[in-house]
Amino acid sequence: MIPMRLFAGNLPWSVDDNGLRDLFSTFGEVTDCKVIMDRETGRSRGFGFVEMADDGAKAAIEALNESDVDGRNIVVNEAQERRERAPRRY
Repeated sequence: MIPMRLFAGNLPWSVDDNGLRDLFSTFGEVTDCKVIMDRETGRSRGFGFVEMADDGAKAAIEALNESDVDGRNIVVNEAQERRERAPRRY
């Protein structure tokens, strides 16, 4: 089983790690999930990542991308590797 990492965006502010896991576990076993939080405010940044088996991940993308969750159309797709960013200048 090769896990696939998914990006979930435009999430409602009410969705936390458990809510994200519940949303995706309908399609297969979720091995890891994380809603990204703002460091300063502690509030959700409106996106997260889910890791699950390849076949379940593809089904989740098909079913959940552009679907309505608490009044918001969420975006679900395969996560892209993070690009290196230039160092910040102060």
